[in-house]
Amino acid sequence: MAECKIVRGGEAFHGKQGLDYFSGISAEATGSKAICMHLLEMPPGASAKPHFHESHETAIFMLEGVAEFKHGPNLEHTDRVEAGDFIYIPAGVPHQPYNPTDTVAKAVIARTDPNEQESVVLL
Repeated sequence: MAECKIVRGGEAFHGKQGLDYFSGISAEATGSKAICMHLLEMPPGASAKPHFHESHETAIFMLEGVAEFKHGPNLEHTDRVEAGDFIYIPAGVPHQPYNPTDTVAKAVIARTDPNEQESVVLL
């Protein structure tokens, strides 16, 4: 029988995208089968490498601060997001988040891939 699990103070890890995350829910941490959820803290000036998540959707909730992200087939679109905003990134859409401000940006990130890094494809 499946069991409920609690992850307290998830351990930090460096993602392929070039940013640091705090582990939350994943196949590795909890045995999840269809979802992964982490905390991202982007320091001032931080930028991810352009990437996409093959066959998996991403949902993000900005907890605090401001960030921007480029997105689209050629990263031709740019959007600014603030605390309280929700972001949806469809499977396979290239994107590149970055923090252009002088304060930390924090977000909760969830993907339909249960593995912490398996679906990350760098551009």
